[in-house]
Amino acid sequence: MSVTRVLIANRGEIALRIIRACHAEGLEAVAVYSEADASSLHVRAADLALPIGPSAPGRSYLRIEALIEAARTAGAQAIHPGYGFLSERADFAEAVERAQLIFVGPPSSAIRAMGDKPEARRRMRAARVPVVPGGTAPITDPGDALAEARQLGFPVMVKAAAGGGGRGMRVVSQASALPAALEAAASEARTAFGDGGVYLEKYLERPRHVEIQILADFEKTIHLGERECSIQRRHQKVLEEAPSIAVSPQLRREIGQTAVAAAVAVGYRGAGTCEFLLAADGSFYFLEMNTRIQVEHPVTELVYGVDLVREQLRIARGMPMSISEWPLAPRGHAIECRITSEDPANGFLPSTGRIGFLRVPSGPGVRWDAGVETGDEVTLHYDSLLAKLIVHGESRPIAVARMEQALRDLVVAGVATNQAFHLRLLADPAFRSGEVDIQFLERRSDLLAAGDDPARDRRIAIAAALAEDTARRERKPAVARDAGGESLWAEAARRDALQ
Repeated sequence: MSVTRVLIANRGEIALRIIRACHAEGLEAVAVYSEADASSLHVRAADLALPIGPSAPGRSYLRIEALIEAARTAGAQAIHPGYGFLSERADFAEAVERAQLIFVGPPSSAIRAMGDKPEARRRMRAARVPVVPGGTAPITDPGDALAEARQLGFPVMVKAAAGGGGRGMRVVSQASALPAALEAAASEARTAFGDGGVYLEKYLERPRHVEIQILADFEKTIHLGERECSIQRRHQKVLEEAPSIAVSPQLRREIGQTAVAAAVAVGYRGAGTCEFLLAADGSFYFLEMNTRIQVEHPVTELVYGVDLVREQLRIARGMPMSISEWPLAPRGHAIECRITSEDPANGFLPSTGRIGFLRVPSGPGVRWDAGVETGDEVTLHYDSLLAKLIVHGESRPIAVARMEQALRDLVVAGVATNQAFHLRLLADPAFRSGEVDIQFLERRSDLLAAGDDPARDRRIAIAAALAEDTARRERKPAVARDAGGESLWAEAARRDALQ
């Protein structure tokens, strides 16, 4: 099937990222939007935009039939799911296939195999891929769960059988806490993924979280190295790097070959990620496979020079990936900070409101992937991710220095963000030396609880007020502009193109 138009079944930053990739491939991009997103940036950037329903995700972005109908109405031949929402739902991929449309992602059979985490563990064991000790079936009886937990040995992890992104997970240190953890994890998983199934894994102390980027077309399956994702808060990644300071070239080959074997075992196609726990002795264990593009994919793009979303579009259209020579070696170091509308001084509670002023950082090696601009409203309806700030440098110290400067240059007024938290993290000696693991932030409450800089807050408020006043006088929305008068968003969008 010839593809000229792609519908994007998502919103925000990832929708804009896919729109830019579509345009780079000469394809038209179709956006969908809820009532809350009617004037959002991804709607304005698309070639065509269609309403999809009310603000609540369950009545808009999670309605499979409405998305299929929107694709038909728009004349789109393919649907890209982005990440989150329906991206790892096999029934969505199957519905797209039944509608004789192209799903920009793996076959529904691969999503189903890897989306059911216990089933994925069984398949990985059959493929001789090392997995974390734990169950291979969803828990149906609390008594059986207690017996299994005692066999594994506390602490254990209760994990959602479907989905990903750190949702539906609870660490349990003693038997008395297990029933409540099972109930809480199942409830969260049911809300996030429509499936309340959970299972148990052994909770490993102080491992690193390392993931391997997979790319597979109809002829070959390759990997593009690893990402270090150990900086997590409540199982949610907040900062990612590539490559990992803990992975040697030999270990990269070993863990990469294991990830390729895992992908081949389920007939994978497209871009995907195999997640592993890495112990201090170099042993590693398969956690799960994310059958979609990852939030943190830009760090891999910058160190390997590959546009992963364009590769997804090529492979979905039956074309070979553009990478002809492999393996590729990483070049330099990249870091991504997730800029979220959360208030670290108030327990990371969500922050809402209108972005009164936005100044985007620039400079060598700086990339800004965002879903918002000055004047946009931030609501409680969706994920708190506003943007991703990514830097690339010739070495890790250079990348850290560039990220610190970029964070200082970034101004977001109107909503609280985690910007100051990232600056504290980057300045921490343990982070700078790479002495981190997935429990790092649990031990470092000082990094999480410290307040923001009041003087800086006053400067932001003054800048926002000036921008508002100028906008009123000129009778147009306040937009952060550079010295030449050009929109900084336009500059950032161009800078997003891979160098």
